[in-house]
Amino acid sequence: MGPKTILQTVGVLLVLGLATGPASGGAQVVGGPSPAADPADVESVDAIVAAVYDVISGPAGQARAWDRWRSLFIPEARLISVGQSQEGIIQRRVMTPEDYAQRSGPVLEEMGFFEEEIGRTQEEFGPVVHLFSAYQSKRALGDPEPFARGINSFQLMHDGTRWWIVTIYWTSERPDLPIPQRYITGGSPSTR
Repeated sequence: MGPKTILQTVGVLLVLGLATGPASGGAQVVGGPSPAADPADVESVDAIVAAVYDVISGPAGQARAWDRWRSLFIPEARLISVGQSQEGIIQRRVMTPEDYAQRSGPVLEEMGFFEEEIGRTQEEFGPVVHLFSAYQSKRALGDPEPFARGINSFQLMHDGTRWWIVTIYWTSERPDLPIPQRYITGGSPSTR
């Protein structure tokens, strides 16, 4: 077989693999099984949202509990950050929970990071919950002003036993995109 024939054969195999992969095997599962969760972290919507903020928050030098983080998400979960480039182009970054832990973990642990909910709106239908969680971020708990604010959009599901995070989709506040007051005045669980 010559080089051209080999390339054609590889091309056909790739096309067949892509064309038959999901159809023959049903839904594709991404990632491995989640670690066992602390039941207290997944017993309610408030608990699972609080666990997210708790895991990512901590002073400089403090390791984060990434196995706890992983335990909150379905194996196929996605985290999607949307932001604006310096050129004004809206861009997205799609990650798995593991990607987030690997990319953001070292920065959170090196610089210190505290994120807290400052308001929430929530919609529910059966086992599905969508909520906007307005947040503010600080490097240290005592910082007088946050260095960032924004909205985390959580999509959650209840499987009859526990709550799971399906997606966290977020964007940060900018001078031309302030958080609407209606998302802040809803209050956080501690102020409702």
